[in-house]
Order: sequence, then C-alpha cells, then structure tokens
Amino acid sequence: MPADFVPWTKKYNPKKLADIEGHAQAIEELRKFVTHFKKGKALLLYGESGGGKTSSVYALAHELGLELIEINASDTRNADQIDSLLGNASKQMSLFFKSKVILVDELDGITGREDRGGVQAILRLIQSSAYPIIMVANNPYDQKFASLRKKCAMVEFKTRPYTSILSYLKKICREESIKYDEEALSMIARSSGGDMRAAINDLQSLAADGKKLTRKEVEAMSNERDRTDSIIQALMKVLKTTDAEVALKAFDNVDEDLDKVFLWMDENMPREYTKPADLARGFDAISKADVFKGRIIRWQHYRFYVYCYNLLSAGVAIAKDEKYKSFISYKPTTRILKLWIAKQKNLKKKAIAEKIADKTHTSKKRALQDTLPYLKPVFKKNKKEAERLTSYLELDQEQVEWLVR
Repeated sequence: MPADFVPWTKKYNPKKLADIEGHAQAIEELRKFVTHFKKGKALLLYGESGGGKTSSVYALAHELGLELIEINASDTRNADQIDSLLGNASKQMSLFFKSKVILVDELDGITGREDRGGVQAILRLIQSSAYPIIMVANNPYDQKFASLRKKCAMVEFKTRPYTSILSYLKKICREESIKYDEEALSMIARSSGGDMRAAINDLQSLAADGKKLTRKEVEAMSNERDRTDSIIQALMKVLKTTDAEVALKAFDNVDEDLDKVFLWMDENMPREYTKPADLARGFDAISKADVFKGRIIRWQHYRFYVYCYNLLSAGVAIAKDEKYKSFISYKPTTRILKLWIAKQKNLKKKAIAEKIADKTHTSKKRALQDTLPYLKPVFKKNKKEAERLTSYLELDQEQVEWLVR
C-alpha cells in the first residue's frame, strides 16, 4: 500500500446524507434524533455490516457542522476506558464552540469478562451526556444489551437493494475512469449481499491492475473464495487415500494455520489408523514435520513450510498399507485445541490486521473484517502492488506468504 494509497471506502465515504441511497426513512429518524435531542435518551442504529450505519453518522456530523467524538467498542471495552475517553467530552463544550455528536461504533465488540462494566458505563453516559449519543451494532437483541435497549430509540438500516449498490459502484467507476462491462459490475453488486463496503472493496481490488473490468475477472475472484475447503475435508483426503498425489493437494485450499493442522492430524489419525504399524509410520511423518516447523521458528527458513505440508499430507497418507473402509467422525483435539484457539487462532491475520489498522487509523476489528480479505487477491494477482503493500505495511516474510497462500 503506497504512501498515497487511500481505501475507496474512505475516499468515497458519503459527505452528505443525500449521498446515502436506500435508507431514506432511517436517515430521517437519525436526523430528527440529533436535531431534537432530549437528554437521557440515545439512538441505536442496527443492521448488517456495510449497511451505511456508521457512514450516515459521519455524513450527518459533516452536514450539520458537528464535532464527532468516536470510540470503537471493540477496542474500548471496559468502564475505565469509556469514562476516560467520553466522560468529559460528553459534558464539556468543544474547543471550537461547536456542538457534538458522540458515536459508539461496533457495540457488538463489548463481550466477555474483560468488558466488565462497559455497558453500565455507557448507560451512565446516556443519562448525563449533554450531547446526542449514537450507537452502532449488527445485532442489538443480544441479551447483554437488554438494559441499553430500554434507553435507546432503535433504527434499523435494512439491507440495501442491489440496484443502489450498483448505482454507487458506477459513480466510483466514473470518478476513477474505470472501464467495465455492465454485467461484471452487476455481479459485484449482487454478490455483496447488501454490503456496500464489501462491494467497494471488491471493486478496488479488481481494478488494481488497471484493466477493463470483465465478467471473467469477477468470476475468478468468486471462484477463489469458493474453493476454500474445511479442515475436515482435507483430513478425509489424507486419511482415506494411499495416493500421495491426491494427498499432496489436500491442504492447498484450507485457510488454517499450520499449528492447527498439526493438532487436527494428531487427534484424528489415531481414530482412522487402527493398525499399530500404520500408526507408528503416521506419527513418524508428523514428528518429522514438527522438526521442520521448529527450524522455521528458529532459523526463519520459510521454505520448510513445503516439507511440513508434504509430510502432513502425503507422508501420513502413505503410512498405511491400505485404505480403511470404516466411517470415522473427525473431531477437534480434546487435549489443547480450546486453549490453543483462544491464544493462537488467526494469529497471522490479527498481526496483519493490526498493521493495517495502524496505517489506516481504523479499528483492528474493522481492518480484519473489511480490509484484510481484499488484500489476498491483490497479493495473488498483482505482484507490483503486493510489493508496494508489503513495504508500506512493513509485513514480514511469513505474513506475505500467508497472504499469497
């Protein structure tokens, strides 16, 4: 991502409420709440991701000349953090003598023990704030928000019709001088499921090479997403075959960390391989793969990833003399998988998302959900742009390899 790179979701964020299509009633209720604000009541906007909730608050603040005070509930979860950031801001006049609107984005992010007191802190703010408080959530009917709902007017942002998304994509294409086939743009709009942010990210990703946007390119991106296999499908390919060529491809389209593949294989191979000799040879292959994994960690020899996957696939597959015909239900490890997942799941994705969040001044959660998925096609299809992104985000070799996989 070069220094002058700007995500189109940010570049084309609506500046006026009139620019937001498909939500006329919700927009009117939002405007009315802010212009006729009554102390002790907040507004809760809800609906699917990418539906225009946060963008509408931004546009309203810009249109009415209000100072926008924003926190992200995914990053600011407990009472002390919320009070520290919003306590004074909710009562004191702006330095520029402007009125304010307070936005609590990604309210769904308040979960678990670490967030103790977060909801109560927001309730106190609603009661005392001299300025309108607007919250944004995907699912406001979670039990943890029961007390908040009593203090809020609720406005639903319904799923946008694909036609309004298509119209906005055409506007961007005109601004960016992108040539496109009507059918290709229509496919992007339809596949977004009403998520404007996802559609814009798709468009930017596909337009990165500067070529005309065609149906073929859109289908290629869709097929890339659809090819992702589950870990259980991969296990079946390995444990139910004695053909090394078949097994070698088992993990090609599995989006799981190597450590997790080890855990699944270690747990389920003994369920499948009941003959002691087969089991011994299988564990020998896993053991050798683990040796190479250790060398990757110690020496940063990332080429050893190939050896790890070869041993975990073909190595385990040919360890048995013949196929087992019995049906086996594969399961996650009962020993340490839960603990491991809690600390290690999506470690590489989170590390990359943190770098994106730092560079784009957004939350880690939003970077993970809205930006990271669209980097993978760029890294696979556009080597020059991938190199620029690598430099800009300061990605290490392991993170680059994860994006290319």
